[in-house]
Amino acid sequence: MARAGGAARTGGGSTVTTEPTGSIRVLVAEDQASVRSGLVLILRSAPGIEVVGEAADGEEAVRLARELRPDLVLMDVQMPRLDGVSATRQVVDGQLADVLVLTTFDLDEYVFGALRAGAAGFLLKDSDAAELIAAVRTVGRGEGLISPAVTRRLIAEFARPARGRRAGAAEPAGLESLTRREREVLGALGEGLSNAEIAGRLGMAEATVKTHVSRLLGKLELRSRVQAAVLAQEWGLVQSS
Repeated sequence: MARAGGAARTGGGSTVTTEPTGSIRVLVAEDQASVRSGLVLILRSAPGIEVVGEAADGEEAVRLARELRPDLVLMDVQMPRLDGVSATRQVVDGQLADVLVLTTFDLDEYVFGALRAGAAGFLLKDSDAAELIAAVRTVGRGEGLISPAVTRRLIAEFARPARGRRAGAAEPAGLESLTRREREVLGALGEGLSNAEIAGRLGMAEATVKTHVSRLLGKLELRSRVQAAVLAQEWGLVQSS
C-alpha cells in the first residue's frame, strides 16, 4: 500500500489517505460528513496518530478495515447500509482491528450490541478533543477500559441483577481454569482499572498484566476487556473497597 501522502476519494463518501506510517493507524467510520471531518481533524492534530481512512457507512467501514488493516476503527453505532454494531462484529470476528465505538450513551440496544460484538471501548459523542485523543491512544495500546465514568456506568448497567447470572447457572466455560493471579486481574478489570493501576495494586509489571489479560481472555473466549469486566461484575469477582 502506498504511503507517499495525500488522499484518494472512494465511493460512498469514503476517503483513503496515504500518509507516513504513524504509531496508531485509525479508520474513522461516521455517516455525518461534518462530524467525520471534525473527528479526522482532531486526530490528525495529535502526534503518533495517523488517520488512514474514512468511511461513511458500515459496509464501507468493514471493507476499508479489511483493505487497510488499521490498528483501530472509530465506529459510530448508527450508520446506513450496515449499522455500527454489525460492522463492529464483522471487524472483530475478522480480527481486522480493535473497535472504539462512538455513542450518545443512551444505554440502548446499540451499546449492548456493540459490547456483545466485542468493542474494545466506548466514547461519548460529545467528548472533547483531549478525551478523543486519549481514548484512541488507550485502545491503541491494548487497554479497552478508556473512561472510568463511561465504562463503570456501562458495566454497572449491563451487570444488574436482571441481566446478571441466574440462580443455579453454571460458571462460564474457562472460569475454573483461571489461575489465582488471573482471577485477581479479572476482578481488577471489573473495577475498570487500567493496566498501570492493576500493576500497582498487584505488584507486577505492566507487561505481565497484559500477558495475564491476554491469557484470561483466551481461556474465557471473550473478545474484549470490557466483556471481561462485565463477567467479573456478574460473577462477584470484584473486591469491594
